[in-house]
Amino acid sequence: MGKMIIDGIPVEFTDEQNILSVIRKAGIDLPTLCYHSELSIYGACRLCNVEDDRGRMFASCSERPRDGMIIKTSTPRLVQYRRLLIELLLASHHRDCTTCVKSGDCELQRLAHRLGVSSVRWGYKERTHKKDFSSPSIVRDPDKCILCGDCVRVCEGIQGINAIDFAHRGTEAMVIPAFNKDIAHTDCVNCGQCRVVCPTGAITINTNIRPVWEALADPNVKVYAQVAPAVRVAVGQAFGGAKGENVMGKIVAALHRLGFDDVYDTTFGADMTILEESKEFLEVFEKGGPFPLFTSCCPAWVSFCEKRWPEFRNNISTSYSPLQMLASVAREYYADPAKNEGKKIVSVGIMPCTAKKAEILREDLKRDGKQNVDYILTTEELISMIRRAGIRFDLIEGEAADMPFGIGSGGGVIFGNSGGVMEAALRTLCEGPERSSIEQLRNSGVRGPGPLREFTFTYKGNEIRAAVVSGLAEADALLRRIKSGESIYHFVEVMACRRGCIMGGGQPAHAGFRTKEARKHGLYESDVNTQIKKSNENPLALSVYDTLIKGREHELLHSHR
Repeated sequence: MGKMIIDGIPVEFTDEQNILSVIRKAGIDLPTLCYHSELSIYGACRLCNVEDDRGRMFASCSERPRDGMIIKTSTPRLVQYRRLLIELLLASHHRDCTTCVKSGDCELQRLAHRLGVSSVRWGYKERTHKKDFSSPSIVRDPDKCILCGDCVRVCEGIQGINAIDFAHRGTEAMVIPAFNKDIAHTDCVNCGQCRVVCPTGAITINTNIRPVWEALADPNVKVYAQVAPAVRVAVGQAFGGAKGENVMGKIVAALHRLGFDDVYDTTFGADMTILEESKEFLEVFEKGGPFPLFTSCCPAWVSFCEKRWPEFRNNISTSYSPLQMLASVAREYYADPAKNEGKKIVSVGIMPCTAKKAEILREDLKRDGKQNVDYILTTEELISMIRRAGIRFDLIEGEAADMPFGIGSGGGVIFGNSGGVMEAALRTLCEGPERSSIEQLRNSGVRGPGPLREFTFTYKGNEIRAAVVSGLAEADALLRRIKSGESIYHFVEVMACRRGCIMGGGQPAHAGFRTKEARKHGLYESDVNTQIKKSNENPLALSVYDTLIKGREHELLHSHR
């Protein structure tokens, strides 16, 4: 433990990795554009510069705290320095801010307002690079890039993909894919984490809002939506609600007001995924391999495995993701003329994930050449649509999801957290009194901090070795150990995004530690308040097996990989 003097205030520190963390601990919001606590230290923007008692100015993000330091954070010299930096960034930035998709949510714009930069002394930068619309998930606009390097570091350090990097030098420097390819022609897996950390409009979501509006306005079209678990704990905060609050009821009401005919809960699809995946796991376990069986819910992970580790491709479960599960069953449901009312059916998934926009286009998930899901709207897009419609989200009363796909188990709800898929699957194998066995599983190690968790589970006297991993760089390291024989598992859950879907590429981007924790606890609390705990106890899902899909489970619920 040590003590620093920050702006005249004594502040104690313990294991803070840099002075910036200590300053924020003191309640001072020092501006930054390139700093994220989970990324490597880069020190590019210099906005977090501070002065010590000798007048030395340095970046607080890259300096370790030392006992007795005296730091000033907002001297006239520092304020002027930060204003100049923002002005220079704006001068090299294509400033169509009023029509930019990030307007009002842009960190550069916010800092310009905060620091009082109301004019730029240098000329307006004309557009010199075309936008890259090649990806179904994200859009790249190089003219909005401020070279903060956040996207490069998250793509390399957290995801291990290296789809983008710095190129050229000096005033010609850019962040681009190798050889300036379109992003779709790289190893990009569409996870969208680059978009989450981008402070400007350089990387944004490739939106499907317009075609969805058109479908909603067409009287000859019946549109239904399904809402993923992680969405319900991220929307409320955008409208003044508490962090991590479960607002599923309000989301259903808002979607009905937007014109959706039916609104379903993707936790129903999650329960069906667990029914199929746990059955698949038991078949593999009883046969003695091949191990491990990997979960298939995360499309970015599936894409990563196919590109980087093709030798493990056949170890991925063939069970549909919850999105595809519900959509495939709904497709059978709406085939009944009494249900489709003679109208065209349009399926919309409300997802926390940009990679889902790519998943719905996969050939191995199509049936008779037709997609099960027509459009994906991310959480951010849903928020945008609610705002455009003028709906007072904070004032509307909640509504229940529609039947017959409106009920899910607690196991389905926790899918949005890293470890949730594994826990839901193993719940179906729990023996003994339900409450005690589920409690024992919860404390086994399936939950907890960190991107990798390893634990064992006993089933009928046999030990199941399992692992939960989030973040593709961690997954890559785990696969190396599995290939070498260093690590042996029977069942592995992989999610591309750290902490799982609650931090997906389509979620609201400004999420600090407390927001992340609140989203996680919001889903676990929803599980506590759900009467049905196990996926194999969902009566609606079991009914579907006996009616709509009887005898056609593999045809309707599994990919054709």
